[in-house]
Amino acid sequence: MNMFFMKKEYIIVRIDASHDGSPYVVLSLSSSKDIKENNQPLSSPFGTNMVGFSNMDDMMRGLNKMLSGGALGSSGAITSMKLDIHEYKELNLSVGDKVYLELTKAENLGI
Repeated sequence: MNMFFMKKEYIIVRIDASHDGSPYVVLSLSSSKDIKENNQPLSSPFGTNMVGFSNMDDMMRGLNKMLSGGALGSSGAITSMKLDIHEYKELNLSVGDKVYLELTKAENLGI
C-alpha cells in the first residue's frame, strides 16, 4: 500500500458561527504564503479592495465591479473548514493562529 501525504500551513483569518444554528464553527483559512505575498492584514480577509455602500442602489451598481475582482480581490483563495463546537473549544483557536492541515491518501494497488 502506497501512502501519499501533503501538509499545508494556513493562518486563521475569520471564525464564524454556523448560519443554521447548529453546534459548529466555520474557520476561514488563508495560506500563510498568500498573506506574506500580499501583505494582507489578518483583520481583513477581504484585502484592500472592499467596497462600502451607503444605499441599496449603490450596492447593486457596484456589485458587478466587486465580483469581477473576485470576492477576495487579489488576496487569493480562502479555505473554509467546519469544526464541531467541542473541537473548536478544545483547540482554543483564534484569528491570527497558524494551523497546519495534513492530507493523507492511502492507495491500494490490489483488489
